[in-house]
Amino acid sequence: MEIITLVLVGALQIEVAAVVLALLKKNYARQKLRHPAFIDTSVLMDGRISAAVTAGFIPETLVIPRSVLAELQLLADGSDSEKRSRARHGLDIAAWLQESSPDVRVLDDGKAADGVDDQLLMLAKKYHGSIVTIDFNLNKVATAEQIKVLNINELAQQLRMNHLPGERVSLKVIQKGDNPHQGVGFLSDGTMVVIEQASSDINKQVEVEFVRSLQTAAGRMLFAKKVGQEKPSQKRQASTKAKKPAGRRLKQEKQPEDRLLDLVDKQSN
Repeated sequence: MEIITLVLVGALQIEVAAVVLALLKKNYARQKLRHPAFIDTSVLMDGRISAAVTAGFIPETLVIPRSVLAELQLLADGSDSEKRSRARHGLDIAAWLQESSPDVRVLDDGKAADGVDDQLLMLAKKYHGSIVTIDFNLNKVATAEQIKVLNINELAQQLRMNHLPGERVSLKVIQKGDNPHQGVGFLSDGTMVVIEQASSDINKQVEVEFVRSLQTAAGRMLFAKKVGQEKPSQKRQASTKAKKPAGRRLKQEKQPEDRLLDLVDKQSN
């Protein structure tokens, strides 16, 4: 009787363990497919997805459908040299993504009978995921079908510098800078602007021209100068340049011929 009881308990434990293991596997599968982001062919050929993943700007689980890899392989074996080179680069990026991140997986989605774009739209709907693309038309279609799109081009556009060297804006000087002659202002997005020769313009609105930018770990800084005001070094250079022609004229007044004529005149007198 005791042996039968032990056997039943052991069988029950095995069955419970099997159920728990199945639940864990099911839960793990759900976690891996939670908010999947399906990568388009154009993104792999572009290559900037690697920088976005490294910086952590792609929070979703990245999924590379086999249909996308098949399209890349087809292009890599094609006759167009430019597309062939970009497709091979895309295959390298796909391999790098799988090796560098545990959140990247390849999905065996079968053959894309209606094209890779339609396959991506179908997968995004099926798994309630998003699409990573830089394809303009695919972006529009996915948006119209209420599918979330992660567009690398739009990300780069948002991160682009708002003000380029040479642009002018009106800015209020808030405080003094590190150097005694500098003033500091801020753009509407909080970017610090260091203004040369503006330490006496605290709480004043001045027109400035951007000179250069500096990207640091703490953020981006812009350097500017007040419009219509030259730096002291520039003034010294300008004055030096203005004096040089006069010096040259003095040297040119006494040419060898002139000195010879002066000598002749002295002898005649």
